[in-house]
Amino acid sequence: MLRSPSRFVRSCITAALVGSALVACGSSAEPADEKAAVGAKTDVTVEPIKATRELTDANGIEISLEKEPERIVCLFALCDDILTELGMAPTATNSVLLAHPDFLGEQKAKEVDVIPGGFIAPEVEAILSHKPDLVIGLEDTHGKLAPALKDATTFWPMQPETWQDSVGYLRDVAALTGRTAEGEKAEKGFRTKLAEAEKSRSDKTALIIYGSDENFGVATPETDVGASLFPKLADYPWKSRGVEGSYSLEEILAADVDVLFVETMSFGEADGKLSEKLADNPLWSKIPAVRNGDVHEVNSEVWAKGRGTRSLGLVLDEATAALR
Repeated sequence: MLRSPSRFVRSCITAALVGSALVACGSSAEPADEKAAVGAKTDVTVEPIKATRELTDANGIEISLEKEPERIVCLFALCDDILTELGMAPTATNSVLLAHPDFLGEQKAKEVDVIPGGFIAPEVEAILSHKPDLVIGLEDTHGKLAPALKDATTFWPMQPETWQDSVGYLRDVAALTGRTAEGEKAEKGFRTKLAEAEKSRSDKTALIIYGSDENFGVATPETDVGASLFPKLADYPWKSRGVEGSYSLEEILAADVDVLFVETMSFGEADGKLSEKLADNPLWSKIPAVRNGDVHEVNSEVWAKGRGTRSLGLVLDEATAALR
């Protein structure tokens, strides 16, 4: 399953998979203003969440429910992350995030039904067979399902691109489900962890790459929720160029990356780690992070797909440990 934090990333990965050159998608190594990238210090204050059955999210999507939703179908992992934080479990999902030990774990995750059809094309009939009160999907991937779901249930297309977006969605779901105390606790815990992490910001240069073979992409703060944390944690000079943006491994080499995080994306059966495949290129071994053994293969279900406060908390734990 591909990561899909934005339309840009999906288009970039598709282009990369059919290309032949060794290029990375989505960023340039052009220096950005450091203060602008880091932003203001994280505020640990959490505003009270008020229970409601109607709201308009940050993207202008209006949600109106007749009752608090109990049967929720998740079509992407942020939904699973949010429900876990609120002490809930989806009625059905098409993500494997719940099997992670910091979520439900393998045994309990097996109790949650799986929607057939995969991430890109979940089956509408299977979704509706669960009689959901609410279906949550990724707008740029699942928005096409809206007409088929319109008269049978409420469909909520989300589009998170930064950690602030994810926190906003957590608060919204907490309000709709009446799990306001749980939502406030989860937000507080995440904000506190992020505030602590940024106090000891590293001066090392970091990079997150993702992919399945020698054609890979770079996660950028403008389009990737996990990467949006990194300017607060380290020097992270990678800036989105949009759908057409790409750059060579030579450019990464020139940036003197000290710590490299690798998200291997699998398509069906696992066929090796991305870092192992890139090792065949002679330029790879010249990157400081590779030369010094500071390459970290991370769990892509958490780092690339989770996007919520629980997943991002795990990203912070692993990233700060590696950047010390």
